[in-house]
Amino acid sequence: MKLIIAIIQPDRLEAVKEQLYAVAVNLITVSEVLGHGRQKGVTEIYRGAKETGNLLRKIRLEIAVNDNFAEPTIKAIISGAKTGETGDGKIFVLDLKECIRIRTEERGTSAIG
Repeated sequence: MKLIIAIIQPDRLEAVKEQLYAVAVNLITVSEVLGHGRQKGVTEIYRGAKETGNLLRKIRLEIAVNDNFAEPTIKAIISGAKTGETGDGKIFVLDLKECIRIRTEERGTSAIG
């Protein structure tokens, strides 16, 4: 089992969801987050002075999948989120030790999907 965490641009969320649905990944958690990468925020001109904002609005996706769905999930996120510009985001893949469905108390791979 894997936990896939992706940080993407807010305007790419719908495209990523469409790509995930196309590979039968329907269970996702979406959060609005703030952060920055190498671009270190945005520089804007405000009343003639440069203002650098430290944090940018991003979307964080968390998706728990069985091992056979990990690579299709990663490819779907890349396909939906990639623009080729700085700030497209990152994907983190973590081993998921345990998953428990609260309602039925199922554990492991059957509890994920």
